[in-house]
Amino acid sequence: MVRNRIAGVIIAAGLALACVLASTARASGPTRSLEGIWGAKRNFGPDVQGRLDIWQADRGYRARIGPYELPCLFQNGRIAFDLPTGQGGFSGRFEENASVIRGYWTQPPTVNDGTKFASPVTLRSQGRARWQGEVVPWPDEFTLYLVVSRRPGGSLGAFLRNPDRNIGVFWRVDRLEQDGNRVRLVGKPDGQQPGRVYGEGFYDPSENRLSVYFPGRGGTYDFAPIPDDSGFYARGKNPPPYMYRPPSEEDDGWKVGTLADVGMVPGPIAELVRTIVNGPATSVHDPDIHGFLVARHGKLVAEEYFHGFHRLKPHDTRSASKSVTATLIGAAIQGGANLSLSTKVYDLLFQGKLPGGIDQRKTEMTVEHLLTMSSGYDCDDSVGTRPGSENTLLDEQQDADYYRYTLQLPLEPGLRPGQEAVYCSINPNLLGAVLTAATGSPLAELFSDLLAEPLQLHDYHLNLQPMGAPYMGGGIKWLPRDFMKFGQLMLAGGMWNGKRILSKDYVLRASSPLVTLRGPGQSKYGYLWWVADYPYHGRVVRGFSARGNGGQLVLAFPELDMVVAFFAGNYADPVSHAINDELVPKFILPALRDESR
Repeated sequence: MVRNRIAGVIIAAGLALACVLASTARASGPTRSLEGIWGAKRNFGPDVQGRLDIWQADRGYRARIGPYELPCLFQNGRIAFDLPTGQGGFSGRFEENASVIRGYWTQPPTVNDGTKFASPVTLRSQGRARWQGEVVPWPDEFTLYLVVSRRPGGSLGAFLRNPDRNIGVFWRVDRLEQDGNRVRLVGKPDGQQPGRVYGEGFYDPSENRLSVYFPGRGGTYDFAPIPDDSGFYARGKNPPPYMYRPPSEEDDGWKVGTLADVGMVPGPIAELVRTIVNGPATSVHDPDIHGFLVARHGKLVAEEYFHGFHRLKPHDTRSASKSVTATLIGAAIQGGANLSLSTKVYDLLFQGKLPGGIDQRKTEMTVEHLLTMSSGYDCDDSVGTRPGSENTLLDEQQDADYYRYTLQLPLEPGLRPGQEAVYCSINPNLLGAVLTAATGSPLAELFSDLLAEPLQLHDYHLNLQPMGAPYMGGGIKWLPRDFMKFGQLMLAGGMWNGKRILSKDYVLRASSPLVTLRGPGQSKYGYLWWVADYPYHGRVVRGFSARGNGGQLVLAFPELDMVVAFFAGNYADPVSHAINDELVPKFILPALRDESR
């Protein structure tokens, strides 16, 4: 999912630099070379998290979390409260004969990108009329690595790496300018324009610390030389030789095994790990792979993480979560919702009372058109200035109701629903409104009932629209093993550990090349799943995948009964395409030697 909010906030607040520099002018000492790798991390909370208690009192229900104790609103089996000054809130339902309260904690907007997230919370009975659970919000943190090197002419070259958003690609920092102990991070010149100053601060020789103020990024970052085990390196500066180890068995529903169990050999997997670990650290455009996993015949057989990531750390999946929206639609249909692929979107959302003057072409739009990106809206995401593009939706328009804004959008001139497939994120997001209208249930509750519970998903974070509903155009944070389950679910014909979640027919159609997306790649697409062929031992095999900005990938091969997942941090950088185009065919597919096992 592409967002340009960063650029907007960087421009503001630049005058505050003077205050920062004035307060630090006392730093003195001899000028020192700043060559090396520096790291800084800011953690912005959220402050409220941890144990949540709810109990029944004489006059209703009350809740306690952190320093707050306050009354709850209880109505129709649902219980909710909001903390003062926007510090967070909870909404949930009594289930299992009131032995459980299951719901979501909504945290304040993050400094990282200004988004609210809803995280699942389950409170269990602790005796008579008392329930207790743990609130684990999405951590609002930001990490920067600054690489400084001496150029042949004597100047200091520099670039920034940022695993959270890859902000170095946007900022284009090119050099560090040093005047005594004053420092500036300056970008590449643009034509006749000098490079922009992205950060400014000072070097404290007594602490060997660089303090740099970045407007719009939460203030000053204190950089120190990174240790040898820093997350800047894939596995430390001097990693030990790689040895294959099968994944550990966890309480998440995955069966585990070894590569040999499923007819695979470790050599190509080991070579992939060595390629990642020994990769260069000379540019912001170097591959930044955070993890990969492989499953075959329903068994997870490879699981490797890098750069400080691990199986218990949720990862941003960007637009790869669009495929989850298709899964949610299929699960609702399978669950008996009054919904079908041919349901007319405008009839459903306006309850048959269409507004006057509506473009009659819109009345033809169906659920299937939204699933295949063929709604006809003027919304091409590759042209960020289109009125329905994701950039326009998230960064420019003032209407907080994304659904209303979308329904009022014009169709592309000369285009009818179903005529042409054009990639744009408003299509899957509008399906959230469709689901709510068809079921009468809040979208987050549908997510919990239809996907999270049957798929054993317990640690994820739904990014929210301004009006509070989950944004279904991408950006959900998942544990890597959990997100991979969506590929396994599709590969197994809609089944997960004996539970049917999707119909076989829906899975087959969703993973088939139903349309060709407009654009130079002429990519094949199903129901929010990409479809492509891959070279394999002198022939080709078909795969379908969930793909997201930065290198997020869940790729299933039905013919091989195999699922592959990658997670990476090369957001907004074409180098991320190498995962799907090169690493999978060069290292993953060659590891499969025996198709019969």
